[in-house]
Amino acid sequence: MPLRVVIIGGVAAGPKVAAKIMRLNPAAEVTVLEKGRFLSYAGCGLPYYISGQVADQKHLMSTPVGVVRDVDFFRKVKNVKVLNETEALEIDRAGKRVRARRAGEGNDFWLEYDKLVIATGARPVVPPLPNINLPNIYTLHGVHDAEAIKALLGEHKARDVVLVGGGLIGVETTEALVQSGCRVTVVEMLPQILRMLDEEMARLVERHMESHGVKVLTNTRVTGFEGNGRLSGVLTPQGRLPADLAILAIGVRPNVELARAAGLKIGVTGALQVDDMLRTSDPDIYAAGDCVESRDLVTGKPCFVPLGSTANKQGRVAAINICGGADRFPGVLGSTVCRVFDYCVARTGLTEAAARAEGYEPVTVVVPDFDRAHYMPDSKLMILKLVVDQRTRKLLGAQAVGPGAGDKRMDVAAMALTAGMTVDQLSKADLCYAPPYATALDALLTAANVARNKLDGAVAGLSAAEVKQRLEARADFVLLDVRGPDEFKQERLPGAISIPLGALRSRLGELPRDKEIVTYCKVSLRGYEAARILQGAGFPRVRILDGGVVAWPFEKVR
Repeated sequence: MPLRVVIIGGVAAGPKVAAKIMRLNPAAEVTVLEKGRFLSYAGCGLPYYISGQVADQKHLMSTPVGVVRDVDFFRKVKNVKVLNETEALEIDRAGKRVRARRAGEGNDFWLEYDKLVIATGARPVVPPLPNINLPNIYTLHGVHDAEAIKALLGEHKARDVVLVGGGLIGVETTEALVQSGCRVTVVEMLPQILRMLDEEMARLVERHMESHGVKVLTNTRVTGFEGNGRLSGVLTPQGRLPADLAILAIGVRPNVELARAAGLKIGVTGALQVDDMLRTSDPDIYAAGDCVESRDLVTGKPCFVPLGSTANKQGRVAAINICGGADRFPGVLGSTVCRVFDYCVARTGLTEAAARAEGYEPVTVVVPDFDRAHYMPDSKLMILKLVVDQRTRKLLGAQAVGPGAGDKRMDVAAMALTAGMTVDQLSKADLCYAPPYATALDALLTAANVARNKLDGAVAGLSAAEVKQRLEARADFVLLDVRGPDEFKQERLPGAISIPLGALRSRLGELPRDKEIVTYCKVSLRGYEAARILQGAGFPRVRILDGGVVAWPFEKVR
């Protein structure tokens, strides 16, 4: 008798499971139940469909050669039976069957299985706010939402747009909205947008968004919506925001109601608990994708990180094991990248805040550098942050912000994290070099060397936030700008004094020896040189400003 597999969910993990099973066991009988109409579509591509970069919605659900992954495709090419617009209502574990219902039909039916896969994904968070059901409030969680938003923009019916929440999908959508001529406001109740980043890195993204006309309101809570028949405003304690369109980008929660009702074990994160073979607490039921709890590869603890990349990898592992294999899914690093206008924003591993919460004593560095040789006409700047464990010198996490190719550096950092590498090992990684692709000493390796200098006591640094705190507290210290006079006149940090690096040795007498001196330049390379000069001259309390002017996320003097 052929292996009977029922898969609940037909967007990301589910189709991957189905396709891999049929490659391993062509005689298997695989049935996919999908509540929606669209199958196997790229949800992460929806912002780019709205912007017009993806010209046709069919491209989001097509193979690389342009074949649409619809019901006929799965039947003819994959030999998989797909029932879209069909909702799974109940899992009968004892009888090994699933009760389902087709949309518009009153009669339920049962599907028997030998193995069941739950790939129900996640659902967007929709808060119970006044008038939340007004027209023109969307979540951008599916093709239907994207089509509605795109129509409003195309017909110029939406001019004032409020993004509720500064999460990934909302931030990615701002570019499309601005390009459509909208006035865009992001409202985030936390002190920063993009919780995937540390605060000072997120603030750099906020400033970049503001430079493109986006208004970013952090520490601001939405209390409700108003409108007579359609949305006209978003309410906050600080006042009313005019709005023709609101997009909820607060986050997602795992869809586990069906699994919970079946008595399957739910993890501490609220997602479905699975082992490293993607088995649930029932050995005949597997799960994959955004409904599943993962393991953090750095801390070893459970985590919930819903990503399309993870869903596809998990789908493959589950399929292999359903077919009798012994594949394992080790966990995740939360590696994430998004585009914010012309900025690449990426991270992997732990943020500094997360590392401290986990009990580490992190040493951090912020290093601006070019993504390829600076003399190449297409070289671009990026700002890298590394988080390193002081005791073991192991890399804990990395972040990148800027127009340069930060994704490449985060991919290398992800491999270093997976291997448990120290920054000493990372600094000597044999990476490719040619001027059109990288610098002779890659920016990531430079950052690793800066971390080594800090760990070895060769230099002490202060973050931008720490320097700002000193300035606000009117602390008695010297903020020393060692750039050239023209650079200093163009822009500088509040309260800074100017002594160019080339003149520093001859002007040491102008600096007090009994005060802390914080040196900086454009990227703090000259700041580091200045710190070494001062230390060599016997100044006892010298630090550098991590990242220099380029990475300063606060107001500057111009």
